[in-house]
Amino acid sequence: MPKIEVNEEAFYTLCGPGARESWLGSREALEEALSCAKAELDEDSDKSLPPAERVLKIELNDTNRPDLWATAGCARQLRVYQSGRRPEYPFFSTRGNVKQASHKILVEEGVRKVRPYLAGFIAGGKAVTDASLRDMIQTQEKLAWNYGRKRRTISMGLYRISIIRWPIIYKGVDPDSVSFVPLQWDKPLSLREILKQHPKGREYGFIQEHEPLHPLLTDAEGAVLSYPPIINSADLGAVQVGDTDLFVELTGTDQASVTLSASIMACDLADQGYTIEPVEIEYAYDTPFGRNLVSPYYFQEPVFCSLGRVEKFLGEKLSAAECTAALARMGVEAEEALGLERGAPEASAPVEGILARPPEYRNDFLHAADVMEDVMIGRGLGSFKPQRPHDFTVGRLSPITYFSRRVKEIMVGMGYQEMIYNYLGSRRDLVENMLGDGGRILRIANPMTENYEYVRDTVLASLLASESVSGHASYPHRIFEIGKVAFRAEDAGLKRPAGSADTVEGTGNSTGVLTRQYLGFVHAGAEANFNTVAGQLQTLFYYLSREYTVEESADCRFIPGRAAAILYKGVSIGVFGEIHPQALENWGLSVPSTAAELDIEALL
Repeated sequence: MPKIEVNEEAFYTLCGPGARESWLGSREALEEALSCAKAELDEDSDKSLPPAERVLKIELNDTNRPDLWATAGCARQLRVYQSGRRPEYPFFSTRGNVKQASHKILVEEGVRKVRPYLAGFIAGGKAVTDASLRDMIQTQEKLAWNYGRKRRTISMGLYRISIIRWPIIYKGVDPDSVSFVPLQWDKPLSLREILKQHPKGREYGFIQEHEPLHPLLTDAEGAVLSYPPIINSADLGAVQVGDTDLFVELTGTDQASVTLSASIMACDLADQGYTIEPVEIEYAYDTPFGRNLVSPYYFQEPVFCSLGRVEKFLGEKLSAAECTAALARMGVEAEEALGLERGAPEASAPVEGILARPPEYRNDFLHAADVMEDVMIGRGLGSFKPQRPHDFTVGRLSPITYFSRRVKEIMVGMGYQEMIYNYLGSRRDLVENMLGDGGRILRIANPMTENYEYVRDTVLASLLASESVSGHASYPHRIFEIGKVAFRAEDAGLKRPAGSADTVEGTGNSTGVLTRQYLGFVHAGAEANFNTVAGQLQTLFYYLSREYTVEESADCRFIPGRAAAILYKGVSIGVFGEIHPQALENWGLSVPSTAAELDIEALL
């Protein structure tokens, strides 16, 4: 979980009147106050130091709230919770209200396939102090490292605006054609030389070293601001204590994440007394937010939560007024409304509830349950009456768990090693590398990063990902996994297997999605061929005391003519064969590989 270090004096000042008197010297009171941010005090400050030098260490227990990963953000949540007053940030543009911007950034076509999105703003009116500079750098690193996945999807730069000539240009260049002096260096290096010689280049070069064009930020006269996401220049990108006007930019591969990170940084600096000035961004290509936008930009959509859900989850019947008051303490603007929750059947009748609008610095409302959680925290966990459990239950393993353990024992006995993977992945891994079209895969509506954007519909992609980094180990390799997959049953043209607990059609909790327990295994080595995988599958079914038949399969993941569908009781439950050479190339595999994948729930 993220941990932050905050200057005690700055933190208490930003928390609002009375915070210092209430919490200074009382660890228990501070820890209780931090609960509204799902945080806890990791280490108290050293009271022997002068107040301006004391540091509090806070651990955040929610990775969905990157706005809390800084002094100003954490203090804002405590301040709003105590006062119930939502902060106002008038510098944000929306679809229907675009602010005037006196500075422009031009985004050229060359970065479209490398690092296509940018956001930014200008902060001024206040001199940078040592404490504020440290906090900016900490926020920069937390957002880029944690939220931006080690700068893959988000990186941030700070610049002295006084020496920048506008407009700024964001473009793609040949890495051997441009040189500049990077931070913490004393001579010019080309972009390719930076990747090989500079410490930051060696650390983050993996992000784009194989790309033909690399992103570059320059001003109107060609002076380099930075080489995102690697390093700033030593002149325009060197912010120092005492600077009064800063340009803040963020680049990345997901526009929503980049825009949200810019919003978080802008709100933090505004809370600290800086004046925020928007900038206009003009793209040479279409983006989800359009070709022209003014940043900071509010893009979040309102989320409806029914009062029935609040009552069901919290055990108390709350009115819409009580819910909106609780949400106000979390900084969320809400109003009573009639509507439908996300995912509800279209034919459903509207119900009473609340329509919540996330604040500018948050984008973690994926579902009505997230709104309900904020109602619970805003109301106060201590306000709910404790209840003893009134149902008696006996814990036991489910039949599929018993059966899965039996299958695991057989696979281990056949010389396979068990693997365990995440259920979320990227489109590149789950669709493109597997030669699919993505017709049945499920995409998360509001993913944190593109690497965890889709729910997997196959276990073979996970197994091949392991093979792609295992070339140093002696062959043959035999690995397997038993785990969940999910897919659109109707889009895939599939029928619900007999005995399935999933509901595909009808009413109630019908979703049109199947969640199934799959077995997948991969055999990589010179001897791997169709006959070997067919024999291994036959051995598995023999020890499971099940009968099956096969028929030719046209599964694109396998070589045509060397793949077969697995039929159980006349229904296709899986496939096996030799992996297609193109799929092997996509994963960087250089040895023949066979694989099988089947729905073991259908065998119960």
